[in-house]
Amino acid sequence: MPLAVTSRLLAAATLAIALSACSARYQTPVAMGGDDDDAVCQSRGYAQGSPEYAACRKDRDVQRNAAIARADRRQRDLGEYMLNNPERP
Repeated sequence: MPLAVTSRLLAAATLAIALSACSARYQTPVAMGGDDDDAVCQSRGYAQGSPEYAACRKDRDVQRNAAIARADRRQRDLGEYMLNNPERP
């Protein structure tokens, strides 16, 4: 290959690797707001170690897991749709 083509290919591969580093698969969904669970439960007036505090933390975990499951399901449904409806531009 000519040197110009090789350098462009190398630059494109480097850029692709650099951009892929910006993505993370398992991040907290936006629906959770990125709040600190401890701070949220304490701001609701629950003392650390109390049953209400434990229930609050558990509810936050359930909400987070449900949001992650919804995001995974939407991603899977989109992939299936794209496989079943291949439209070429």
